[in-house]
Amino acid sequence: MQIIKYPARADWEPLTRRALAEQSATVAEAVSAIINNVRSRGDRALREYEQKFTGAMLESLLVTDEEIEKAESTTATGLKQAIDAAAANIELFHAAQKPRQELVVETAPGVICRQKAVPVQRAGLYVPGGNSPLFSTVLMLAIPARIAGCRHVELCTPPAADGSVHPAILYAAKRAGVHAVYRTGGAQAIAAMAFGTETVGRADKIFGPGNRFVTEAKQQVSLLGTAIDMPAGPSEVMVIADGTANAQFVAADFLSQAEHGPDSQSILLTADEGFAESLPEVISSLLAQMPRCEMMEKSLSHSRIILLHNDNEIMEFSNLYAPEHLIINHSRAAELAAEVTNAGSVFIGPWSPESAGDYASGTNHTLPTSGHARAYSGVNIDAFMKKITFQQLSPLGIRSIGRTVEVMAENEDLAAHKLAMTLRIEAVNNQTK
Repeated sequence: MQIIKYPARADWEPLTRRALAEQSATVAEAVSAIINNVRSRGDRALREYEQKFTGAMLESLLVTDEEIEKAESTTATGLKQAIDAAAANIELFHAAQKPRQELVVETAPGVICRQKAVPVQRAGLYVPGGNSPLFSTVLMLAIPARIAGCRHVELCTPPAADGSVHPAILYAAKRAGVHAVYRTGGAQAIAAMAFGTETVGRADKIFGPGNRFVTEAKQQVSLLGTAIDMPAGPSEVMVIADGTANAQFVAADFLSQAEHGPDSQSILLTADEGFAESLPEVISSLLAQMPRCEMMEKSLSHSRIILLHNDNEIMEFSNLYAPEHLIINHSRAAELAAEVTNAGSVFIGPWSPESAGDYASGTNHTLPTSGHARAYSGVNIDAFMKKITFQQLSPLGIRSIGRTVEVMAENEDLAAHKLAMTLRIEAVNNQTK
């Protein structure tokens, strides 16, 4: 693993680049072809892609109620209990985010303005397959959608080669309140939810993480009329540590990120040279015990240890990188956490591994990646809601702001805008004569 010591500030920007970003043009072209195919051929295209990518020959894209009931009975009791416990914490945290009352403000005499939060009506959720059955992502997406009040919640996830969906995903979907589950994944699933097919419903907004192809598909459909939660691609973690940190804890945090996939990235920032030089050996020792060590080695090949001069530089670099996950395993963890301006989710202190947030602390693990945390939040209740404003003017309101509107409209050369107000001013004046 590469150790970069005291990089010049001019070199910081290149060090924030994510893995495989240079292949984005190739990915974009492939995804565009998939979207066009699904848009024009619907279910036939989805079945062909599933056969090509997963080997599944599907008779039906829709998972039946009978399959969901069977999944509940075949999921181990201990796993169901863990899912239920995690779901309870996720519900508690996200329910607290829901707007409690409508905003009402009288901005001028006779001018009442309101803002009302309304749920997205049709939410489309994407749950990746591939290396792991991410039933935790089902909870992270579907529970906020239900709490927000979405009228219809559908979920797409890749099937196994035999066409089945992992029982734990189906159990989590039922527990979280999903209305329909479809066995399709990748860019083709995003296209299906964006435009609808004979089976898959069209979503108003699409949520969920995925690989480079899924992320690219989300960004492309967002330009074609379907809203998305955020760009959420290959996962990443940044760890800030000092000499007080437990090296095994830090190494395990590196590896937990690496097992997401070969595109994932782990970064250590430290001002302790001895800690920086000792960590690779600890990582290698733990890696040898991991069942997915070959794949994880690919992720670690573009992970980095960066040695900086002091905590001020560390926080400046961290905010420039804008990590999806930020673990602060440092003697001044709380103080450094207060300086965070760009991150998806922050884990404070030695006892706060990223895996806690991935599963059961209650926060959401669907987070912005690739530096998008500079501008995006992770999934929360607001992501499933839109805010509609209302205004109501009385004759008093016309007298309060009418002339202001006339002057501004006139100076923007918008005569009809001015006329709409002028006619009302005249009508109000006539009433008072």
